[in-house]
Amino acid sequence: MNTFALFVAMLAPAIFVAAALAQTQVRPPAGRSSPPPGGTTPAPKRRTPVEGRIENVDPSRTAITLSDGTKLVTPVGAVLKPGVVTEGMLVAASYREENGAKVVTGLTVKGRGSATATR
Repeated sequence: MNTFALFVAMLAPAIFVAAALAQTQVRPPAGRSSPPPGGTTPAPKRRTPVEGRIENVDPSRTAITLSDGTKLVTPVGAVLKPGVVTEGMLVAASYREENGAKVVTGLTVKGRGSATATR
């Protein structure tokens, strides 16, 4: 009987610990939070398409200006590779508005054009 009492004495705390752990909520990983109960997930930022001829490539390679005056900037920390996009190229792009800037979300070259394109 002593063995049985010892077994129950060791098993009882384990049952209480297991019950307590089962009620513990796990937090989502950093950067990925779910909405609160009854809340909704915010809508993703809208992407706006634009197409035009590149009039200017900023020397810092972080912005391009299209012939219609639209200025597109690269995301923070990104730069355009030299020679990949040049003045005169016809491009199709998409962007999202962030703090008044049009941040590129996609860029496709539609036509090479010429570096001396006329307006």
